[in-house]
Amino acid sequence: MTFEENCGETTLTGARDALIVVDVQDDFCPGGSLAVERGDEVIPVVNRLIPSFGRWIYTRDWHPANHVSFSDQPLFRDGSWPPHAVQGTRGAEFCRGLDMPMNAILVSKGHDPERETYSGFQVDRLDLAGYLHARKVTRVFITGLATDYCVRQTCLDALSRGFQVYLVEDAIRGVAPDSTAGAFAELTAAGVCRVFSHQIRDSGERAVAPYDEHGNPIYEDE
Repeated sequence: MTFEENCGETTLTGARDALIVVDVQDDFCPGGSLAVERGDEVIPVVNRLIPSFGRWIYTRDWHPANHVSFSDQPLFRDGSWPPHAVQGTRGAEFCRGLDMPMNAILVSKGHDPERETYSGFQVDRLDLAGYLHARKVTRVFITGLATDYCVRQTCLDALSRGFQVYLVEDAIRGVAPDSTAGAFAELTAAGVCRVFSHQIRDSGERAVAPYDEHGNPIYEDE
């Protein structure tokens, strides 16, 4: 199936869509301890996309200093990384220049020292899929770092939880060419729609506010 048959040349965003921004943190941007080449180039693309959505999820690595994946002699693969995104350090902060809406949802992952967590859908303290389903979100648009690790896993987890997944190609960067190419092939085969930011258009439709003008909650029928 061609891209046009699978995803369409233009995609309109609306009330049932959410933008997911994966791990755009200092340690993954140039100069960081686990920098992704040209990782900072995703920032202006993400910022341009933000107004086209009414729901936003930002994930971040939030590791303890003794995380199981840290190594003094890292091999730069699963289970062997240099220390990165340690809680409370500059490297764990979001990259300078990245916009974040005031009511965005922040999902911290990787806080368990004995477990690697590559996706916000794998966090025990928040049922992210349940949160989105309860708000009638059906499609997620995924951006961020890095294509071949946390972005890849976020896409696969979103698919497995029943969402239609759009991967915004000019808003992601990978660690290595071979593993990035492999991730693209795997995600395409799995049914992920690969789009570019210029193909995303805002329909202007937004979800109804969950409260009235007096601040009282509104409960919608399913």
